[in-house]
Amino acid sequence: MRILAGLAALFVLVAQAAQAQDSRASPPLPSFPQVYETADLKIRVEKVADGLANPWSLAWLPNGDLLITERPGRLRVFRNGALDPEPIAGVPEVRVTVLGGLLEVLPHPNFAQNRILYLTYAKGGEGTLATTALARARLEGKALKDVEEIFVAENWSNSPTNFGGRMVFGRDGKLYLAVGERQEQDRAQDTMLHGGKVLRLNEDGTAPSDNPFTGKAGYLPEIYSVGHRSPQGLAFHPTTGELWENEHGPLGGDEINIVRAGANYGWPLVTYGKNYDGTPVSDASTRAGYESPFMFWVPSIAISGLSFYTGEVLAAWKGNAFVGSMMEGRTRATGHVQRITFSDDGQPIQREPILGQLRQRIRDVRPGPDGLLYVLTDQNPGVLLRIGPAE
Repeated sequence: MRILAGLAALFVLVAQAAQAQDSRASPPLPSFPQVYETADLKIRVEKVADGLANPWSLAWLPNGDLLITERPGRLRVFRNGALDPEPIAGVPEVRVTVLGGLLEVLPHPNFAQNRILYLTYAKGGEGTLATTALARARLEGKALKDVEEIFVAENWSNSPTNFGGRMVFGRDGKLYLAVGERQEQDRAQDTMLHGGKVLRLNEDGTAPSDNPFTGKAGYLPEIYSVGHRSPQGLAFHPTTGELWENEHGPLGGDEINIVRAGANYGWPLVTYGKNYDGTPVSDASTRAGYESPFMFWVPSIAISGLSFYTGEVLAAWKGNAFVGSMMEGRTRATGHVQRITFSDDGQPIQREPILGQLRQRIRDVRPGPDGLLYVLTDQNPGVLLRIGPAE
């Protein structure tokens, strides 16, 4: 009887997982190319690769090859206009959960000389425990060599979500890594855990000696900023050099933050969001001593990805920021890309949704070296889209 009860419980969990996946599924895509009018530009959207399994991250290599991570644990290459059917070998073992698995891929700034890549991923532990980990490896041909796990976040949890994992190299040569609080709100303010923080690391995964909390009692030395919920995007502003981060709020309260050393961004003590059952998270949206978001969204757009366009091909969009949306107001099939314009003094003016006609969950959006914009849909199968001018 116990075996039967256990099987029944397992079937329920499988059914619930399938139902959750169905609730996130997007409608079928139209035939491509598609031409759309936007506020400043008529664009042509092409599908350049398909059959991807929940793709998560894009990164270009100096030779023009495009690396794509798939959450189930595969690293793919798009080159010469086609997706290589053979994944890159040697990727670390990942724990695949509802929103965990292989996350970001990032080439070293001197990749052309050293061939070094960085990967973030969900690392499994005992039972259902998992955390966010960082590995470094050399790319040789179609395989990773000398794979080394150089950082494991002190953030173990049974939660299958909020791993974070976005990373970027700064002008200072340091590696910035965002880690989520795993749906355990108090972790974001617990300075002896990495969850709910932006971290600053040396390229070997150690903590720099000039980090804001180095040597301070009660603080992990890798911490750069505190009080984040579920980071989804990380990028340096191409002009100001400021570090921008975006993150999921719960029911409302998605944010873009300009991250400064030692600052506290308030989650869960201050927020524009509510719990998923509609009850308050906090009685305050602002409070002395905590940084307010640069921008916020109510309702949430399930924000994802973050990049700046600096090219010339889509000249009307130069200087704009782009963020992905997986769904708006927790409503299925409302994902899109948001284009954000700014005044001369850097204040946000316009938030234009584009690609809403496709009704897809957008996971990442990045400009390519060809001056076009590339977009990943978070589906299985997912696709790689390319946006260019219609003319």
